[in-house]
Amino acid sequence: MNNDSLTPPLLPPATLGMLGGGQLGRFFVAAAHEMGYRVWVLDPDPHSPAGRIADRHLCADYSDAAALAAIAEGCAAVTTEFENVPAATLDHLARFVPVRPSASAVGVCQNRILEKSFLAEHGLPHGEFAVIRSETDLVDVPDTLFPAILKVARFGYDGKGQSTVADRGEALAAFRQCSGEACVLEKRLTLDCEVSVVLARDQAGTVRAFPVAENRHRAGILDVSLVPARVAPALAEEAVALAGQIAEKLAYVGVMAVEFFVVDGRLRVNEMAPRPHNSGHYTLDACVASQYEQQVRALCGLPLESGAVHSAAAMVNVLGDLWFAHDTASAQEPDWGQLFAVPALKLHLYGKHQARRGRKMGHFTALAPLEDAEGALHAALSARAAIGIG
Repeated sequence: MNNDSLTPPLLPPATLGMLGGGQLGRFFVAAAHEMGYRVWVLDPDPHSPAGRIADRHLCADYSDAAALAAIAEGCAAVTTEFENVPAATLDHLARFVPVRPSASAVGVCQNRILEKSFLAEHGLPHGEFAVIRSETDLVDVPDTLFPAILKVARFGYDGKGQSTVADRGEALAAFRQCSGEACVLEKRLTLDCEVSVVLARDQAGTVRAFPVAENRHRAGILDVSLVPARVAPALAEEAVALAGQIAEKLAYVGVMAVEFFVVDGRLRVNEMAPRPHNSGHYTLDACVASQYEQQVRALCGLPLESGAVHSAAAMVNVLGDLWFAHDTASAQEPDWGQLFAVPALKLHLYGKHQARRGRKMGHFTALAPLEDAEGALHAALSARAAIGIG
């Protein structure tokens, strides 16, 4: 089956397949249920947050033949909530049902070497980088590439699989810790700020983008997102245009995110995510349709919503560290009453089985009138401090 061919819309009560059972999948299941669809989730975690609310949870590996056969027979279309689903799984399922996004698009985004090469080949703005497959490759890189960040090509996210290196010697030491994994060495840039664009693209090539988000990270994990971003309108328009170009060149169908560095007032593409994104959580509360509803619409061939925003929003990630704020030995449920007491603040908890340090357990979003982004940010940061997020 050609994943890019135009097909008739899938209407409720069709059954949709979701590969991956984390919080992004959970929000997809909730959105699909509200629209009248059934959802099957494939995830090997018996405590999968998405699996807990799905119509059926296939608790199996992503390459499990019986589970894939069940999805191929029982689901009308399939999507994914994270980029590390094996491309072979997506290719296999695409023989039987529409799979959106395609394995080829996901494959580019899940490998940093392919991702950076894609940006370079298509003339898209990006930072200086080098592909590192051996120690010899590190010996040959120019001195001007340092200081840099060494990143494993596969399975690195939220700061995992990354090392900041000041010089060639540190880079060699870091590469030796990667157990032979191919890496990308990226020149470390001095940033004005970081922004991201979440968009949806349908089978006909129609693109609907959400407003640009301004992002702040801590220890490699998204901490706060602010919408509208405090950047020049022309830069925001350029970010949306570049993200649309990337989706077009990937022949992408679904929801994706593009993260940008802003360096000396100019955009540099950092990463692409072939799925809804943490920085798009604000769409649940501040937009006409959330990124998850758009994901359902793109998967099912329904008309996309506009992506229009009705409120300014500041989203704060809630990590498992908060459960250990008062006792380092055992987890303790935070006092959520402090958040519920804040007007126009929306708390979303992911239903994860166990709190762990660094684990995304939920988020909250402070809303304000559209012209008052600073007010939303102030409310969010005040609530953040009140509940004890350091």
